[in-house]
Amino acid sequence: MAKLQYAGTGRRKSSIARVRLIPGKGNITINKRSLDDYFGMEILRKAVKSPLAIAGAEGKFDILATVKGGGFTGQAGALRHGVARALCVADRETYRPLLKSAGFLTRDPRMKERKKYGLKKARRASQFSKR
Repeated sequence: MAKLQYAGTGRRKSSIARVRLIPGKGNITINKRSLDDYFGMEILRKAVKSPLAIAGAEGKFDILATVKGGGFTGQAGALRHGVARALCVADRETYRPLLKSAGFLTRDPRMKERKKYGLKKARRASQFSKR
């Protein structure tokens, strides 16, 4: 018996989220932990739920997600991106225009800049001394 499910991959900074939407009551599970248990800050929980709120799909889908890499804010952003993409797979005509106008389908391109040789960090040079 194959269950009906919709998948989406979200990325932000160095975080990658693999999201599955399953028709259900609205339970959110991240790395086998509940949303409230995984993210301590209310802002991050709202960020994860925001695509569902804009699409009007709160309480229609259960979310199963695995997140790797990065910090908490990067992971929350990756989850938001993944949930938005999975909603587009579920019902493209209805959800895509709403999510696109909110900017949830665009991947945030900001990444950590690489370190250059001769410098201490990406742009930080050693302290200048005349003598």
